[in-house]
Order: sequence, then C-alpha cells, then structure tokens
Amino acid sequence: MTTITNTTLSDGRELIYFDDSTAAPGSRDRSAEATTDHRELPPRGAPGEVRFDALSGEWVAVAAHRQSRTHLPPAEQCPICPTTAGNPSEIPASDYDVVVFENRFPSLGPDLGDIPSHPTWGTTGPAYGRCEVVSFTPEHTGSFSGLSEVRARTVVEAWAQRTAALSAMPGIKQVFPFENRGAEIGVTLHHPHGQIYAYPYITPRAEVMGAAARRHFDRVDGKETLMASLLRAEREDGSRMVLESDNFSAFVPFAARWPLEIHLVPHRQVPDLAGLTGEERDELAHVYLDLLKRLDALYPTPTPYISAWHQAPLDAVLRPASYLHLQLTSPRRAADKLKFLAGSEAAMGAFINDTTPEAVAERLRSVVVPAATTVLESVNS
Repeated sequence: MTTITNTTLSDGRELIYFDDSTAAPGSRDRSAEATTDHRELPPRGAPGEVRFDALSGEWVAVAAHRQSRTHLPPAEQCPICPTTAGNPSEIPASDYDVVVFENRFPSLGPDLGDIPSHPTWGTTGPAYGRCEVVSFTPEHTGSFSGLSEVRARTVVEAWAQRTAALSAMPGIKQVFPFENRGAEIGVTLHHPHGQIYAYPYITPRAEVMGAAARRHFDRVDGKETLMASLLRAEREDGSRMVLESDNFSAFVPFAARWPLEIHLVPHRQVPDLAGLTGEERDELAHVYLDLLKRLDALYPTPTPYISAWHQAPLDAVLRPASYLHLQLTSPRRAADKLKFLAGSEAAMGAFINDTTPEAVAERLRSVVVPAATTVLESVNS
C-alpha cells in the first residue's frame, strides 16, 4: 500500500510524499525534522486574474508573474531533485519516490473561490484554482517510460488521490493531470515530472467534448455514453487498435488530429482516476508504460508528447455522460520532422493530419516493447 505523508514548505505550500508500496517500513524518513523546509522563501503572492473573452465565450488566465519562473536549470540547481547541502530544493527530504507539491509559480491559485457566473465583455476575476507539480522520481534524468511498474503504480495512486482531493475544493470545476515531455513541447524542467491543474471553470476542450457526450447520452436515453460507443466501434473494427488488456484498450482514434495520437480507455465507465479500483490502477500502471515504450520505440530518439488525462468535469449536466480516458499526442510526424500548428490549426482549429490513423496503429502494434524494469507486485489501494 502506498504510504502518504503530508507536510508544508516554508511559504505554506502543501507538499505530499507518496512512497512505493514495496518500500521497507522506516526506509524513508518522513519525520518532521527530515521534511522541514529550511529555506527562507518570500510570502506567496496573490492570484493572477482571469479575463472573459466575450468573442469566444472562454476564460483566459493572465499570469504575468510566471515570466520569472525557473527555466531549464542545470542538474546541480534542479528544483525538484532531493535536497542536498548545495541545492536546497523544493523537496526538503534527501530521498523520495513520488512527490506532489503546489507550484511556486502557479497559473491558477493559490486562493480558491468562485469566478463570476454571468460574465460579459470586461469581466475579470481572481485566477482561483490550484496548480501542482508531480515529480515521478528522484532521478534527474530519464522519463516516465523508464520507471518500474511499482513506481508507475505509485504515480497512478498520486493522480487518483489528488484528483479526489482537488475535486472537493471550493470553486473547482475540472481537474486535469498531464505531462509535457520534450523541449519541442515546451518543458521548462528536464527532471521527469508532470502537473495537475484544478480549474475554476470548465476548459474549452472539455466543454466541447462534454457537450457532444451529453447530446449522445440524451439521444440514447442514458443507455450508453459516447465514449463507450466509440470504444466498442474501435474494438470491433480493429484496424486502429494498439493493445487490449482485461480492463483497458488503446487505439488511434478514427479522426486523429495529430501525427501520433493514442487514446487509452478503461472498459468500465468511470468519471476520473479516483474512480478506478485497485485492480484497475495496477493494470493501468502496466498498460500506460507499455504505450509510452511503444511511442519511444518508433524512432532512434525519444518522442516528445503531451499526456492528457481527460476526466469528467465537476458539473451536474456533463459529468454523468463523461468518461475517463487518456489522450496521448505528439507533433512528431517523422524522425526529423515535427508538425507545427500554423494557419488552419492555430487560427481556425481545423486540423489536417499528415498521417493515417490505420498506418500509425500498425506501426505501434509492431514495435518491440522492452520489458518493464520491475514486475508489478500486488498492491492494495
């Protein structure tokens, strides 16, 4: 069972240690002395602001304070490596497995609350919400695909626990765990990590997908969700399937937008990661590693990607029709070529894909996937 220890940093930000289920009792010192942040950090600033775009009906966060955030520091100054005498980092402990902490330079938060419910042109409000960093490993180099299954399972547990906790906070409308991997995507830290955003509004993409899901749900009188219908269709067709397990399926979607795009879907409808059973979380750790290894096996160098966990919005209308799933995408269209979002995509949102989903799925099915570094042991969540 994953061991969870809560503490706070010197400026009041929350930090949580998630220790692997296989860690020997007492092998990780989580005493107050070992987890005290001795840095003298300045007080946390007030939130930025959100502005309503009346032309699109969307909220835009303005976070000018993030201009000074850390950008690709050298290894000896990494802010999410364990603390040493020469590098008092964001992680006070000298060792850890997985850590989640509030971002020092958040796009949203740290305050919580409700933004205006009936905005018009000129409407602004505090950028309420929460932004958290998830460090997957104490190792400065590597990536998620190189984690053991035990460690990947600890990350899954952290995502699930934080999803439940953030969803219960005042004013939160959507919780979004994600990972940006690769300089081409725009990462600002080399250390393997992801993030979780808790928004005070439903994001534009989630709003569009949620509305489509709700229309389908109403059309069939609530008998089946849209994602369940799509999953059944992809499994029956088979040409775009990448892998199937007892509880999950992965496929390249019929109308993929990106050169590399994979959707990972549980066979059982759940709204979010917190809704998965212990058995499903075990299996997810294995399947997710398999997908990332396949992505990296396509080319001689690691593939940049965005790993986006789509969870049901915290909305009474959209949530019953929504369905947890992963959208794993990459702009890499060849070994030495990236797809850039130019006129049609960036200006109009009209995607033009340079690859066929069926060919991409065939390539992903056929790659040789390296074995996991550690066999996943039985984990009770």
